[in-house]
Amino acid sequence: MSNLIPGNQKHLSLQDRLYIEKALSSATSFKDIARFLCKDPSTISKEVKKHRLSGWYHKGTFYNAHNFCIHRYHCRKTNVCGKIILCGIKCTSCPSCNQTCRDFARERCGRLDKAPYVCNGCDKALHKCTIAHKYVYDARFAHRKYTETLSTSRSGLNMTKTELAKKDKLVSHLVYQGQSPYQIVANHPELDMSVRSVYTYIDKGLFTARNIDLKRKTKFRPRKCHKT
Repeated sequence: MSNLIPGNQKHLSLQDRLYIEKALSSATSFKDIARFLCKDPSTISKEVKKHRLSGWYHKGTFYNAHNFCIHRYHCRKTNVCGKIILCGIKCTSCPSCNQTCRDFARERCGRLDKAPYVCNGCDKALHKCTIAHKYVYDARFAHRKYTETLSTSRSGLNMTKTELAKKDKLVSHLVYQGQSPYQIVANHPELDMSVRSVYTYIDKGLFTARNIDLKRKTKFRPRKCHKT
């Protein structure tokens, strides 16, 4: 399908996500949404499943009760929890029924297990649906979550603690011997690091060696950062 759609190879924008939310509310299929946005249907499916908002909607009534068992309408069990003092109240009206009953089976909705994976566009209102656990797609929440993930994925170190310790042991030992980062990188290609990366790691304190251990860097003034 992706070969038939002329995609623009760009990330989804806020306007794209707003259209997805509007289209889901009108019960539009993933295929039609993807055709309008010039994306693959799997892209829309992954977007909705990954960024859908989870929530609980229940007021404690019988039709939308704290009891989430699928058998709660026809169950006649009493005293399932095995209390010393016998109670004649039906277990379906007790909040501890779901934790103690062996026949408990959570009520689920077919819309959440397959497309569209959310409650957007459902004929029932959220406050009238008997399913307690619901998923809703909100465009602004999805875009904010996407930007946070994009920011955190590009920050930090792209290596494990073990790899960092091995590089630190080699680089710091050679720096103490008087070698420069350029010499270390040129003589040890197994480091798989650039000279700029070595300087950055030392400057941020990720290696045991510090800036004062570098012979030439202590003679230079810190660079001025000009705001553009």
